[in-house]
Amino acid sequence: MCGIVGYVGPRPACDVLLAGLTRLEYRGYDSAGVAVLSDGQMAVVRRVGKLGNLKSAVAEAPIGGTVGIGHTRWATHGAPTETNAHPHRDCTGRMALVHNGIIENFAELRAELAAAGHAMRSETDTEVVAHLVEALYEGDLVAAVRKAVARLVGSYALAVVHLDHPDLVVAARKDSPLIVGLGEQENIVASDIPAVLEHTRSVAVLHDGQVAAVTPDKVTVYDASGAVVEPEVMHVAWDLAAAEKGGFEDFMLKEIYEQPKALRETLRGRMGDDGRIQMSELQMSDDELRGIDRVFVVACGTSYHAGLVAKLLIEQWARLPVEVDVSSEFRYRDPIVDRDTLVVAITQSGETADTLAGVREARERGARVFAVTNVVGSRVTRESDGVIYTHAGPEIGVAATKTFTAQIAALSVLALKLAQARATLPPEQVASIWSELATVPDIVEAILADAQDVEACAREYTQVASSLFLGRGMGVPVAMEGALKLKEISYIHAEAYPAGEMKHGPIALITPEVPVVVVATQGRTYEKVVSNIQEVRARGARVIAVATYGDEGIRSYAEHVLRIPQVSEALSAIPAAVPLQLLAYHIAKMRGCNVDQPRNLAKSVTVE
Repeated sequence: MCGIVGYVGPRPACDVLLAGLTRLEYRGYDSAGVAVLSDGQMAVVRRVGKLGNLKSAVAEAPIGGTVGIGHTRWATHGAPTETNAHPHRDCTGRMALVHNGIIENFAELRAELAAAGHAMRSETDTEVVAHLVEALYEGDLVAAVRKAVARLVGSYALAVVHLDHPDLVVAARKDSPLIVGLGEQENIVASDIPAVLEHTRSVAVLHDGQVAAVTPDKVTVYDASGAVVEPEVMHVAWDLAAAEKGGFEDFMLKEIYEQPKALRETLRGRMGDDGRIQMSELQMSDDELRGIDRVFVVACGTSYHAGLVAKLLIEQWARLPVEVDVSSEFRYRDPIVDRDTLVVAITQSGETADTLAGVREARERGARVFAVTNVVGSRVTRESDGVIYTHAGPEIGVAATKTFTAQIAALSVLALKLAQARATLPPEQVASIWSELATVPDIVEAILADAQDVEACAREYTQVASSLFLGRGMGVPVAMEGALKLKEISYIHAEAYPAGEMKHGPIALITPEVPVVVVATQGRTYEKVVSNIQEVRARGARVIAVATYGDEGIRSYAEHVLRIPQVSEALSAIPAAVPLQLLAYHIAKMRGCNVDQPRNLAKSVTVE
C-alpha cells in the first residue's frame, strides 16, 4: 500500500525514482509525485491517477538533480487530489517528505502546529509530519526527524530531503516497511525490494524506531535512543528478471503459471531421510508441540482462506481444535489464548498491519506464534517465535495466486508435522500423505497445460452482474477464494457459501442471470454437492462445476465443467483453486479490467 523511493548518487534522480515507482505500482495507489534537489532548488511535481500522468508531466518539463524522493499514494486522509499527493513540503519550501502509514495523533499535532503559525495546505496526516520536522529543525535534519518521530503515534515509513543537505536522504520507519538498497557510490531508499533490484541486490532492512542517514557513499543507522547501530543487511536471492513479466501479458497470469515451481520450492527438503517432517525453524521440540491444546489462525483476505484449509487439515490429521480469525477482529474479541495455544499468523508480505497486531496480542497473552510468510526479513519474522517461509518468489499482481497455493502447501506440511509429533497418524500414513503432496506441483502443471476450457467458459459470463460460489468441506475455502478473485479483478459481485447453506437464504438470489460456480470434486460430500447443484438448476441457474477427470455424470448438471486430476480430498484445495484463478483472470481481461492493479486495492495492507 503506497510506494516510496528515495535516491542519492550520481545518476539523474528523477529517472531512478520513476523507474522504482513503476516497479512498486502493484502495491496500489491513486496519485504520485517526486521531489528532486538541484543547484539549490527543489522541484516538486505531483499528479493524480496513474504514474503515466506523472511521467508525462516530467517529460514536458524535465527535472535535473541527483538527489530526490518519490511516492505513490493510496488515499487515507483526504481525497486523491494533487494537493493531497506526496511529497509534502514545509512552510519554507526547503524540505519535502513522503510517508507510508497512518499518523493517529495527526489532529492533535495539526492543531498545535497551526497555533504556532504553520499553514497546512492539504487534508493529509503526512503534511503534519513535514511541519513537525520543520518546527524541530535546527540545522541537523537527522536530529529533527528523530525528534519528530518520537512524537508520532501510529505507523510510518518516511523519506525526507532538505535543500540544506543536498546529498542526504533521511529515512525512518515504524510498523511500515522500509529498506535501503546498497550500491556503489549510490544508495536507494524504498518501501519494497523490486524498486532497488535494477541497481543492487544488497539491502539494509530498517527496523522499528530506526532512523537512517543515507548519502551516496554511506548509510548510518540510529536507534530510538540516537545510538549508531549496525543495519541488518540481506542479499536478495531473486533478481530483476523474477519481478518482470517474462513474456506473459500480465503479472497475474505469469504468477498463476509459476505455481508449480513455487509449490516445489515450498515443499523442497521438508521430508527427511528418516521419514520425519523437517521444520526446525519452528523452534519447538516434538514434546513442546505435544503440549499444544488448541490452534488459532489469524490472517486477512486470501491468507484467511488458506487458514481455513489449514483448520481442516490440522483438525483431521493432528486432532487439535482450530479457530480461524480475520486478523482485524482477533485482537478486539478478547480471545482465549494462553501458553498452551499455538497461533499461526499468515501474511504474504509479512507486513500486514492487522495480522501483526494479532501477533502482538497473542504473544502478550503467552502464546507461541508461528508466521507463514513469503518475505524474508519482513516484520512478522522478527515478531514471531518461528517462521515458515513460502518460497514463491516475488508476487507483483495485487490478487494473490501463487502465494495462496504456496501457503496451503506450507500449512499442509505444518499439519503433518503436528500430526507426527502428536502421533495422531501412523508413520505409513504420514509417508503416504507426503508422497501425494509431493505430486501436487505436477498436478497443477497438468491443469495449466490443458486450460483452454476455462477461457471458453469465461466468454459466456463477462456481462453478468452477480455470481454465487458453493462448496462443501475443502470446497468451501476454495469457493471463498474463487469468489474473492472474481470480485477483486473483474468487479463482478460474488459471494461464497457452504453449499448446504443455500436453503437458508441465498437460494432467494438464484435467477438465470446469476451463474453458480460449484466446487464438485470427488469426496465424502460429493453426492450432497450434486443435490445442491440440482436445487439451483431447478431455479434456472447456470452452473460452472470444478470436477474431477473421469466424472462424466457431472455433465448432466452443469453447463460448464472445469476439470482437475484425481487427488485425495484433503489435498484438493490447491488443484481446485487453479481453474477458478484462471476463470477470474479471463473474465476480467474480457471485461477490459487491469488484472494486475485492481481499483482501490493494494498489495500489502500496512495500515489498520
